[in-house]
Amino acid sequence: MLDHGQAPPLTSARPKAAHPLLRRKPVEQLVAEGGQGEGGSLRRSLTMWQLTMISIGATLGTGIFVVLGTAAPKAGPAVTISFIIAGLTALFSALSYAELAGSVPVSGSSYSYAYATMGELVAWVCGWCLILEYGVSVAAVAVGWGEYLNEFLDGTIGITIPESVSAPLGEGGFINLPALVVVLLAMVFLMRGAKESARINSIMVGVKIVTLLLFIGIGAMGIKSGNYSNFNPLGRDGVMAAAGTLFFSYIGFDAASTAGEEAKNPKRDLPRAIMLSLLIVTVLYVLVAFVAVGAMPWQDFEGTEAALAQIMTDVTGHSVWGVVLAAGAVVAIASVVFAVLYGQTRILFAMSRDGLVPKAFGKVNARTGVPRANVVIVGLFCGLLAATIPLGKLADATSIGTLFAFGLVNVAVIILRFTRPDMPRTFKVALFPLTPILGFLACGWVMWSLDAVTWQVFGGWMAVGLVIYFLYGIRRSRLATAQPTATQSAAAEK
Repeated sequence: MLDHGQAPPLTSARPKAAHPLLRRKPVEQLVAEGGQGEGGSLRRSLTMWQLTMISIGATLGTGIFVVLGTAAPKAGPAVTISFIIAGLTALFSALSYAELAGSVPVSGSSYSYAYATMGELVAWVCGWCLILEYGVSVAAVAVGWGEYLNEFLDGTIGITIPESVSAPLGEGGFINLPALVVVLLAMVFLMRGAKESARINSIMVGVKIVTLLLFIGIGAMGIKSGNYSNFNPLGRDGVMAAAGTLFFSYIGFDAASTAGEEAKNPKRDLPRAIMLSLLIVTVLYVLVAFVAVGAMPWQDFEGTEAALAQIMTDVTGHSVWGVVLAAGAVVAIASVVFAVLYGQTRILFAMSRDGLVPKAFGKVNARTGVPRANVVIVGLFCGLLAATIPLGKLADATSIGTLFAFGLVNVAVIILRFTRPDMPRTFKVALFPLTPILGFLACGWVMWSLDAVTWQVFGGWMAVGLVIYFLYGIRRSRLATAQPTATQSAAAEK
């Protein structure tokens, strides 16, 4: 629900904490520093529609084009119900994100929310999870882009990129050049500025939405009622198992919250963008799944990574439609790389401003309003990661890192409601505190379903993060050193 009110007076007062690890950053200070970096500031240029496209761009991609081959054999035609359940699970966390994005509209997303409510150590852990979610997933998605590019090239000009330059060492090649190329292209576009980047992203998102609508229209012509006759052959357990798999297709809606310092009207537009993007993605997922299992027996999905392209070819009798879908997938996955890389740079920007990561990530070009060094460092790192290293379980661990951050956001909503009940909120979670509690439990349920190796990789990632924090971040934190921020320095000069 909407609840407009006057903003509270800004203050730089810092509350005392019993221990340095528990020091919190006041909400007012977070908001006051919004957009301020070293040497320049971010520009508020993004509209509600562009924020929605960023969120859809980060969410709607690889999942829907390949996920049915894994999920449909688990649930049968009832996979459409699984999509709805997974969407509702994501909705609990999305509501919490919407409330906090409207109340604390900053680039740090859940990292900043944790800093304001649970203290610096938890904030660092959350930020480290986001680096895993955004940074490593950029590389993982880029690898998938190369596979679809090969499929498109094979269907159009009859050639494919040799495996020696389209796969990293350990997977039959020497380097994955397509994966490197798509990350570097995203990096170049992001250097142009938030407004220009958002326009490019909106075009790519439009292409992939049209591609999925085209599939729905053509696939519907091939629906056979008999394919729905035994709608739930594997029972409730099958539906829930598929829902757990499909939840990861919804990860990415939080990308809009990383644009909090570049939105024209963040308090109003961020909550709307988050909720609208989740609604659009869920409707598309359910429609695509319903048409797909109606046009092809669910047993035939086993082991297929290009089920949608196969269905279009089977329904029309022409392979050209499979090529069209592959082209749409190339654009769709490129937009995910673009939107997620954007989110990663803005999270590191916020962490740099707080002193927890090097200052290079917080420097803003005064002419373009872009943290250029940040974009280049992140782009090169993610590109090289995608090009040279078999990601394996590290890529799987991006999901558990995301779920951990989602869980913390639900906790942050509860804490902020009790510690700052009078703070103006442009959006409030309904049925408080039941909704955020359910969101936290839902994240825990999906995390519990992940395999032991994923947990081990996640544990190793967290251990590395804690070592970095205690060797670097805890001593350089601006709350610890009382260094003036860019905002405070400017005020002092005046």
